[in-house]
Amino acid sequence: MKNIVAGHVAVTATEFVELALGTPLDLWLGVEGESEMERAARLDAARDILTAYPELPDDVSRVAAEAIEAFAPELFNVITLPRPAGRRRPRRRAVAA
Repeated sequence: MKNIVAGHVAVTATEFVELALGTPLDLWLGVEGESEMERAARLDAARDILTAYPELPDDVSRVAAEAIEAFAPELFNVITLPRPAGRRRPRRRAVAA
């Protein structure tokens, strides 16, 4: 199965994410052994991108959720556990003014 994003074929999962987001993962995650100057430059570039595209964090969350839903849907199977009887939060009382 081919993963095509914006007309480009993604060979690896990393390439798929980078194409979907439009930025390399290293920009956000850093690289092992980077100098303080390289780190500062990377973070500065990331800030510039977030300023220009404030919706990017929401897009990242959406892409991650869609990938999980497509490739590991069992991670979304959440079971609500019942609360034990008699162990309720106390209600706050109104304070008289």
